[in-house]
Formats: sequence, C-alpha cells, structure tokens
Amino acid sequence: MTIKEIQEELIDEFAMFDDWMQKYEYMIDLGKSLPLIDPVLKTDDKLIKGCQSKVWLQSEMQDDKVVFTADSDAIITKGIIAILIRVFSNQTPDAIVSANTDFIAEIGLQEHLSPTRANGLVSMVKQMKLYAIAYQATNK
Repeated sequence: MTIKEIQEELIDEFAMFDDWMQKYEYMIDLGKSLPLIDPVLKTDDKLIKGCQSKVWLQSEMQDDKVVFTADSDAIITKGIIAILIRVFSNQTPDAIVSANTDFIAEIGLQEHLSPTRANGLVSMVKQMKLYAIAYQATNK
C-alpha cells in the first residue's frame, strides 16, 4: 500500500468513532499492537528529542524500504508512534520524504493532544523523515 492509501485507511478508521475517548482507546490499542523493541535498542541516541515522554525510534533498510520499530514509556505516545509507523514503515525513503502529513489534522489528532504531545508528534514525524533523508543520501 502507498502512504496515501494507508493515511486514507486511518482517516476512515478514526471516523468510525463518535468521540475522542473512543479514539484515544483506539490509539492505545494500536500502541499495544506494536512489536516489542529489543531493550538493547533503547539507547539515548534512539530517543526522539522534543518528546515529553520517552520515545525510542529505530530504523533500518530492508529491500530498499525503511522499516521502523519504536517504543515509548507512555501509552498515548506509544499509540501515536504506532500510527506513524503504520504510515511510514515499509516505504521507500523517497516516499517518506515527500509524504504530506495532512491526515494527522484530518483525524483531528493534533487538536486533541496537549501542546507538549503535539510538539512530540511533530518531532516524531521529523525524526522519521530525517532517517529517510539519511537513507536517500547513502543510496545515491
């Protein structure tokens, strides 16, 4: 699936819920579905700067696609990174770098997060795109 198709799928999924408590519960469930990250990867260099909670993000190239894994010490934040991994993981570096993130506003995520969590969300997207840019540079 393309990034845009995954984003549309997420917009549809979030539209099924009537209120934000249900959406938060869904995000928490998405976070619980993240595969456990190897504790060895929970190092300071994997921490995303700008997040109130601790979020560790790992990336690697597999078959010309970026594969992300992550973990967080907070359940809402883990749900947020799970959404972003679903969108950006298993995509090419070019697709990640050029992807827009309007779907975040469309599902209403940013407006329903505290300012510090909203900043963290921006930092997560930025870090994922930085990894993709680094892979672009090494693949040329």
